[in-house]
Amino acid sequence: MPVTPSYPGVYIEEVPSGVRPVIGVATGVTAFVGYVRTGPENRAVRVNSFGEFERRFGGVDRDSELSLAVQQFFRNGGSAALVVRVPKSDARAASVTLLDKVGTGPKSALVLEAASTGQWGSNLLVDVDHDDAAEPKIFNLSVRDGSTGVTERFTGLSVDPTSAAYAVTLLNDPDRGSSLVRARPGASGAGRPVPSGTVGAAIGTPTVDAGKNYRLTVQPDRPTKPDPADATKTVPAVAAVTVTVLEKGERLPSSPAGVAALVQRKVNAALGAADGAAGLRVRVVPTAAGGVRLLGDVDPLVAPAAVDAAFTVGGVTASGDVADGAALLGLGGATANVGRYTPVGAKRLGQGDLVTGADGSTLPGTGALVGSEAAYSGLYALLKTDLFNLLCIPDATRARAGDPSSVDSGVDPEAIWSAAYELCERRRAMLLVDPPPGVDDPDRALDWINQLGVKGPNAVAHFPRLRIPDPSDGFQPRTVAPGGTLAGLYARQDAERGVWKAPAGTEAQLRGVTTLAYPLTDAENGVLNPLGLNCLRTFPVVGTVNWGARTTAGADVLASQWKYTPVRRLALYIEESVFRGTQWAVFEPNDEPLWSQLRLNLTSFMQDLFRKGAFAGRTPREAYLVRCDAETTTSDDRDRGVVNVVVGFAPLKPAEFVIIRIQQLAGQNPS
Repeated sequence: MPVTPSYPGVYIEEVPSGVRPVIGVATGVTAFVGYVRTGPENRAVRVNSFGEFERRFGGVDRDSELSLAVQQFFRNGGSAALVVRVPKSDARAASVTLLDKVGTGPKSALVLEAASTGQWGSNLLVDVDHDDAAEPKIFNLSVRDGSTGVTERFTGLSVDPTSAAYAVTLLNDPDRGSSLVRARPGASGAGRPVPSGTVGAAIGTPTVDAGKNYRLTVQPDRPTKPDPADATKTVPAVAAVTVTVLEKGERLPSSPAGVAALVQRKVNAALGAADGAAGLRVRVVPTAAGGVRLLGDVDPLVAPAAVDAAFTVGGVTASGDVADGAALLGLGGATANVGRYTPVGAKRLGQGDLVTGADGSTLPGTGALVGSEAAYSGLYALLKTDLFNLLCIPDATRARAGDPSSVDSGVDPEAIWSAAYELCERRRAMLLVDPPPGVDDPDRALDWINQLGVKGPNAVAHFPRLRIPDPSDGFQPRTVAPGGTLAGLYARQDAERGVWKAPAGTEAQLRGVTTLAYPLTDAENGVLNPLGLNCLRTFPVVGTVNWGARTTAGADVLASQWKYTPVRRLALYIEESVFRGTQWAVFEPNDEPLWSQLRLNLTSFMQDLFRKGAFAGRTPREAYLVRCDAETTTSDDRDRGVVNVVVGFAPLKPAEFVIIRIQQLAGQNPS
C-alpha cells in the first residue's frame, strides 16, 4: 500500500510490477454424455481414472456405450473426464417414508428418495435416533449405501419447517447436504421420525444377583411364513430365542458401551444357533440416555426377506435361579421398530410407503440426451462446468438391440450432433462425431460424410467403428463408436507433444482395439481423406492408428483455414487461455499503461509457445504477433470503452503427404 511519510527515516513500499501471466488451459478434458447405470444424473461429474468411474458410476455395463467409451478413453491416455449420466426414460428412484410413531394414527414425518434413479437406491439403509435430541422435533439421521459402504450422518435435524435445521432444507443443500438421498416434507403437523430398532431405557447401576441367570427373549418378525391357523395371515418364520445375557457370577459391564457389546455378542450367538435364522444378526449400540438400542444387521444376500426385521425383546418370568434380563437392561416393554429403514422392506411399524429403485428398460432418446438448457439437463449439464475440450456422445450412434447394423430408433444422430456442435462452439471445444452403425464400408462412409450436417471447424469425424473386447460379455469382441478411444489418444498426444501436434501417424496407436470394423486400403483412404473424414488404419508392426488430421470443414473443396485439427485446436487453446488470462483488464484505465501490460503478458505467453515449437517460423517475428496500441484502439474505441488487442500466429500444418523423388544418376565418372 502507498506510504505516507511522517517521520525522518527509510520507508519500504511494494510497487505492482504489472506482470499478470497468462496460463495455458488444460487441453485433454473430455466430456461424455449418455446412459450409465448408476450415479448422479444430469450433472457433470469429474473422474480422473477408470477406477473412480467404477466407484461413481458402476463400471462397464452391457447397455452402456458410454461406459465402454470411458474405459477406452483412460486406456488410451486420457486423464480427466466429465461424465453426464442420462438415465433410462422409465427408470425409477427408490424411496422410503419415515413415520412419526409406531401404532395407531401415524403420520408421514419425512420422505427420503434416492439422489438418482436406478436399482442402486434399493440398497440404501436408513437409521434414525434421538440421541442428544432433547427437543421433541429434533432427530439424527444416518444413510448408508449398502453396495458401496458410503455412509452419511446428520445430527440435530428438525421437522419444523421454520427451523434453521429443517431436515428437508439441510439434506437437499448442494454443499452440506446428502449425496445419497433427497428429502421431501412429510404430512403437516407430523412429529419427528420414530427411532429405528428397539430402544431401551437408561440402565443406571442396577443390583445384580450373582446367583441368578438373567435371561430375555428376542423375536425377529421377519421373515414370515403362512399362519397354520389362518392361511390368509402370516407369522414370524423364526421362533423367539432365549438369550442368557448374564450368567451366574458374570459381572455386568459398568459402561453402556460395554453392555451393548455384551448384549450383541450374546444375542447373535443365540440367533446363530436358531433354526431358520441364517443371516439374521443384530447390532447393539449405546444411547445417549445410558441405555442400549438393538438394530437389525441382517445380511441381505442370505436373508433378503428380513432386511428390515424388527427384533422384539421380551422378559423372562423369574423362577428359581432365572431372573428377568430385559428388566435389568431397561428393555422390558421397549417398543420394537424396524431394525433399519429400507426401500425393499415392508410397509409397517415406523416404515411407511416404500418404492424400490429400478434401472428401467428404455434407453434415453434424442430428447433426453440433448436435454434442456433451462434445466441444465442432458448436454446442457455441461454449461455448469468450468472447462472441457472434447465432447463425446456414444449414445448418439447407439445400435438397435439385436441389430448391430442399424441405429436405435430412439435416437436421431443428426439432431444430437447439431445441438452438441452449437454447444462446442460456445465453449471452444471440439465435437467427436462417430459414424453410425451400418456405415461399414467406404461407399456408405462416402454417403454419410457428404450428408453430415455438422461441417464445421469444431467437429472431427473418424471412420470406421472399432472392435474391442467387452468385459461385460466375457471379453468377446464388440463393435463400438471410436469417439472415446480417439479422445484418449488426443489427450495422450497433447501431454506428450502438445496440442499443436496432429494426433495421427505411426505414434498415434489406438490401444485396446482388437480390429477395425472395416480394414481400409490406401486407395479407399485416398477417397475419404479429401472429404474431411479421418480414417483409422491397421498397419503391420505399427498396429491400429489414427491416419487423419482434418476437421469436418477440412474437405479440399471448402478451402477452410481450419482444415486441420491441430491448427483449430491450437487456436481454441490460445483463445481460451487469453480469455481467462486477461479478465483483470476489464475496467482498467484504457491508455498506454494498460496496453503495455497486455502486450507484455500476451507476448510472454506466445513466446513460451514459440519456444515449445507450437508455431511455424524461425524467429518470433515470423511466428506470432501481439499488437495493442493507439492504432488498434482509436479514440473512438476508448470513448466506447473498448480496447482492441490483436494476437496472431503462424500455424504448424501437418505433413499429410510426404513425397520423395528418386532419380537415377547416370553417366557419372568415378573419381
